[in-house]
Amino acid sequence: MSTHMDSADSTGDAAADWRSWHEQRTETVSAPYGPLALTGTHWLDDAVEGLIPAVAGHWEVAGDEVLLTASAEDGLTVDGEPFAGRVALTADRAPAGSARVAQGERRLVVLRREGLWAVRVWDPRSGPRQAFAGIEAGPYDESWVLRGLFRPYAERRDVRVPNADGRDRGLALAGELAFLLEGDEYTLQVAAEEDGSLWAVFADATSGTSSYRFRFLRPPAPASDGTVSVDFNRALLPPCAFAEHFICPFPPPGNTLPVAITAGERSVARR
Repeated sequence: MSTHMDSADSTGDAAADWRSWHEQRTETVSAPYGPLALTGTHWLDDAVEGLIPAVAGHWEVAGDEVLLTASAEDGLTVDGEPFAGRVALTADRAPAGSARVAQGERRLVVLRREGLWAVRVWDPRSGPRQAFAGIEAGPYDESWVLRGLFRPYAERRDVRVPNADGRDRGLALAGELAFLLEGDEYTLQVAAEEDGSLWAVFADATSGTSSYRFRFLRPPAPASDGTVSVDFNRALLPPCAFAEHFICPFPPPGNTLPVAITAGERSVARR
């Protein structure tokens, strides 16, 4: 396994592609209903008498649905129309801006995780969105584009890891991703997405100092021989770096690298 990926693209083209990617990331996270707009994740098991702080209506779990009851005075809309009465809701799959329930500019998104229901509140006027000044990232450096090898497990492994909200949740791991860095081999445990692409939650020697406490890496689907590009220039800040109400998983055991990964997104810049 060689250290760096061979590429027909010039460094200049790769750097330009990275700049476009970085600009798109900045636009995505700062969109009206992007990660910066999340102002609350309210678990309905914790809701006293079906009431959510600063959110109108009565919210009740009923098996595989959430029942929302509201009056006209609550000022809610469902599917774009003023709402009064009772409606059964399931988990929203579309982007937050397309949520079925709204309260003025705010979007109320129904969420389900491991059988538990929550309502998320997205507000384009959130403090973090107003204070956002960009994503601090290392400059593009081709030396951080490595040749990796995906080694799938014989069967999926489920581990429990702490999440950003203090609760432990399951993380399904499909295998390990091996790569060489400065002559030494390192591995990360990775999940596999439906399209075959990989996802790693990792920390490194910069985590909690010059970068956020952990980051994500999303390599493409491996080739038939297991080889895959590992581009740390595209290391991502997790959603909880933008708003504290996300429930991002922490790195699983073994995914804290003893080296400094200076490439990729490092922190959120604020005014």
